[in-house]
Amino acid sequence: MPATTTGRIDTGRIDAAVHLGFAVLMVASGVRYVLRHSPEDNLWVLALAVAVCALYAVIAVLAQRRKPWVPWMFALVALWAVLVIVAPSFAWGSLAVFFLCRTAFDGWVAYVAGGTTAAATAVGLFRLSGGTDIAMLLGPLAAGVLLTLVYDRIENDALVQRQLHEEVAEAQQRLAASERAAGVAAERERVSREIHDTVTQGLASGVLLLEAAHRSWPEPSARADVGRATALLRENLSDTRSLVHELSTPSMDHAPLPQALLEAASRYLPGVRLQVTGGPRELPPDVRHALLRVVQSAAANIKFHARAENASVTLGYLPGAVTLDVFDDGIGFDPSTAPSPSKAGGYGLRAMRQRVEQLGGVFSVESAPGEGTVVAAWLPTNERDGEAGESL
Repeated sequence: MPATTTGRIDTGRIDAAVHLGFAVLMVASGVRYVLRHSPEDNLWVLALAVAVCALYAVIAVLAQRRKPWVPWMFALVALWAVLVIVAPSFAWGSLAVFFLCRTAFDGWVAYVAGGTTAAATAVGLFRLSGGTDIAMLLGPLAAGVLLTLVYDRIENDALVQRQLHEEVAEAQQRLAASERAAGVAAERERVSREIHDTVTQGLASGVLLLEAAHRSWPEPSARADVGRATALLRENLSDTRSLVHELSTPSMDHAPLPQALLEAASRYLPGVRLQVTGGPRELPPDVRHALLRVVQSAAANIKFHARAENASVTLGYLPGAVTLDVFDDGIGFDPSTAPSPSKAGGYGLRAMRQRVEQLGGVFSVESAPGEGTVVAAWLPTNERDGEAGESL
C-alpha cells in the first residue's frame, strides 16, 4: 500500500470500498432496528442515524474533492458514539468510522478518536446483552487494540518504504550528478589533449620559425622560414577547424595509417623515417586516432626539446595488437624528473599516456641524459585476423 510524503497510508481506492460497506451496513442495521423496536422508539434513533449518514456523506465528498474535512470527524465520532450506545444494531458500522479516524488524525488524536469509537461500540453491545455478556464488552475493545496495532504497523512499513524510495531516488540523483561530472571532466581532458596535440604544437612550431626568420632577416633563409611558418599555421588553422567539427583531422582520416603517421611526424621532423613491420590492416578508429596523436606529440617534443639529428617511427602490426615506437638520438632526459604540467607546458607525455591507457594499452618512455629517447606504445586492436589490409 503506497504512502504519502508524510508517511501516512495512501488509501487509494480503499476509501470507496469503505464508504460502500458503510452504506450497506447502515441500511441493514436500520432495517434490523425497525423490525425489533416500536415506532415511537424508531423515529429519533432513525433521525440520529440519518444525521450520521449525512455527516458521513459530507466527509466523503469533501475528502474526494481534497477540501478540509478533518474537523467534521469530531462531530461524526460524537454522533456515532451516541448512536451505537442507544442503538447497538448499528455497531457494525464502527469499522468504517474507525478507518476514517485513523485516516483523518495523527498521533494521540487518532488513538483517542479510534478508542472512543471502540469504547462506544463496546458499551452499546454490552447494553444489548443486558449487561450479562462480558465478551460483548471486551470484544470491541480487543478488536480496536488489534486494528490499531495492525494499522500502526502498516503505517510504519509505508513510512519505511517511502524513506527507502527517497533514499534510492537521492542515490540515483547523486549517481547521475557524479556521472555527469565525470563525463564533463573526461570531455575536458579529451579536449585539452586534442588542443595540445594540434593547436598548441602547431602554434609553437610557427613561433619558432618566425623567431628564426626574425633573427636572420633579410637573409634568404628567413623567407624560407616565413614560408614554412605560414604553411604550418595554415595546417594549424585546418586542425583548429576540424577540432571544432568533431575533433578530427580530415586530411588524415582516410589516408593509409603509415602514410598518415609519416605526414603527422613530418610536420615537425622533415627528415623523419618510417618503418612498418607485420602486415598492414585496418585498425579501429579510436586506435588509429590515438596513434596519430602520439606520433604528432612525440615529434613535436623532439623538435622543441631533443636537439636530435635523426628520428624514426616504427609501426608494428601484431596479432590483436599494434605497436608504435618513436626514436630520436637527441640529448635525452631523465623521465623520473619530467616537469609536471603547467602553463609553460609539460602536457605532452601525460596526454600520450592517457590516450594509450584509456584504450587498454601500455605506454612507456625510455631515455637517459645524452642517450636519446624512445617513446613506445602498445595498443590492443581487438579485431579479427585476416581483415583487409591497408596499403602504403
